[in-house]
Amino acid sequence: MLQNQGREMMIVTSGAVAFGKQRLRHEILLSQSVRQALHSGHNQLKDMVLVTNLDFHDDQKRRNLNSTLRELLRMNIVPIINTNDAVVPPPEPNSDLQGVNVISIKDNDSLAARLAVEMKADLLIALSDVEGLYNSPPGTDDAKLIDIFYPGDQQSITYGTKSRVGIGGMEAKVKAALWALQGGTSVVIANGTHPKVTGHVITDIVEGKKVGTFFSEIKPAGPSVEEQTEMARNSGRTLASLHPAQRSEIICHLADLLTERKEEILAANKMDMDLAASQLPPAMLKRLSLSPAKLDSLAIGLRQIAVAAQDSVGRVLRRTRVAHNLDLEQVTVPIGVLLVIFEARPDCLPQVSALAIASGNALLLKGGKEAANTNRVLHQLTQEALSMHGVREAIQMVSTREEVEDLCRLDKMIDLIIPRGSSQLVRDIQRAAKGIPVLGHSEGICHVYVDVEASVDKVIKIVRDSKCDYPAACNAMETLLIHRDILGTPLFDQIIDMLRTERVKIHAGPRFASYLTFSPSEAKSLRTEYGDLECCMEVVDSMQEAVDHIHKYGSSHTDVIITENEDTAEQFLQQLDSACVFWNVSSRFADGYRFGLGAEVGISTARIHARGPVGLEGLLTAKWVLRGDGHTAADFSEHGTMKYLHENLPVGQSLAGQRESN
Repeated sequence: MLQNQGREMMIVTSGAVAFGKQRLRHEILLSQSVRQALHSGHNQLKDMVLVTNLDFHDDQKRRNLNSTLRELLRMNIVPIINTNDAVVPPPEPNSDLQGVNVISIKDNDSLAARLAVEMKADLLIALSDVEGLYNSPPGTDDAKLIDIFYPGDQQSITYGTKSRVGIGGMEAKVKAALWALQGGTSVVIANGTHPKVTGHVITDIVEGKKVGTFFSEIKPAGPSVEEQTEMARNSGRTLASLHPAQRSEIICHLADLLTERKEEILAANKMDMDLAASQLPPAMLKRLSLSPAKLDSLAIGLRQIAVAAQDSVGRVLRRTRVAHNLDLEQVTVPIGVLLVIFEARPDCLPQVSALAIASGNALLLKGGKEAANTNRVLHQLTQEALSMHGVREAIQMVSTREEVEDLCRLDKMIDLIIPRGSSQLVRDIQRAAKGIPVLGHSEGICHVYVDVEASVDKVIKIVRDSKCDYPAACNAMETLLIHRDILGTPLFDQIIDMLRTERVKIHAGPRFASYLTFSPSEAKSLRTEYGDLECCMEVVDSMQEAVDHIHKYGSSHTDVIITENEDTAEQFLQQLDSACVFWNVSSRFADGYRFGLGAEVGISTARIHARGPVGLEGLLTAKWVLRGDGHTAADFSEHGTMKYLHENLPVGQSLAGQRESN
């Protein structure tokens, strides 16, 4: 495939493997003329080349080999190169592996490195039976995959036994890789033992994706994302162990910094706005923009979170006296390490940081490049606030060019991913994060249903606010459902006039269009999140039909009924399966700040864990704590001496907290 893309490819592999796997194709190709093979659109002729050390150490032979391989490549042939085991001379001493001009051909790794340098290859991919280079033998307790390896890091590696495939071990691969790197060839070591995915591994590497171990001579100034995650986890554990009042102090200090350093923040934001002015649509520019009023509002929200932080981590949810001197508690604890990925939303950074601090969670932040300057200043202020209690590293900003899917594969280091951005971003993350839970919603297709018994004033007020207050928000109305009996009434005319006045473009649903002689443009889909001054309008026969429509086309985010009939409203609220269901209230109320949560990390439409606007409570989980006095399971067996009591005790402060207070 890569050859068809115009790349020149060479394969170094075991002769037996190469010939055995390619034998049938060879027989087919050899039955054709060379001209036929070269001009078939789908096949390249494969050519087996056997070499020895002399082909590299003798200048004339080396020139002949180089010329032969280049001619084969020019003819669209993929050379398969292997050592000629039948006539190979004794290997040279290991010392020459460190040389620049000479390397012994001992195995496929050294052969590949020698060929890569000889042919001035751009890239050498060395496939192994493990994911790449580890700091200690794979499978050992502390073994960690090294994403980028630098020549100066050799002393930090402990090698294990040789590979179960091939004659060289990982140490031989590393030495060969470093030799090739010195010669000007980039090197990646990756796993090639899974036939169904190996092709993807090779193309992923060529496309620059983070696969295996990449060898580089240049070490970046800052820590890697893996090192940042480790620092965040360690500092996060200290954060979780702080007294609640100390976590509140950090958040209050951050709120103060938002107002005290307002000019610095706004100056950085202006830089981002100037750069993005010609690149982003108006809706995203509005999200990117900060103002003095917005910063003041953020500070107020943070102080609300600071109050809630007093009773978050360590709160007893349930307490049971299992038996005499045997007490069981269920206690709230942090989730661990959170990864929050957000696009052009710099106001998200202090909100999410405050919630992470209050819940004792470590935090990795990956912001959009559009807000790079603003995010940098806000993160500096956050770390300044954290420093007052020695937990500066608990919140890290990922500023390297890590792709989102690369971050999503850190399943052993990250406990929860929270995407804040477009529906496409959320879908991409949900697809990529196979081993990490994702909290969020991919779409915000919110409905407002106007019942036949609705109040005119409430309808106009709620529909206007739901659609026009902030059209780009995920809780903005996208579909307006109208009871059939309202068509042609003064209420209907007022709704249309209001939407026209607000310059809202209407897309008619199929049933609505059928009632009109001259209808607006018909909606391409009833499942569209417009994110602008546009909405779909559709007609339904009843409240039940509205519920059925929302279940079919909605996204389980926020849905509203406007009616004066309490029975109709209660049926709507009970039957509808959305994260937020409102009666005579704008959909814009689906917001953590308006719910009194102080702020939110996002709105979840998931069915497990947290749902709806997710604030502090949604970033906590629980653990069971059992305090006894030498109890064993045998004490409660048929012949044991103890009996279960299972008495429910009052909850609130933990027993440890009570003892501390006493």
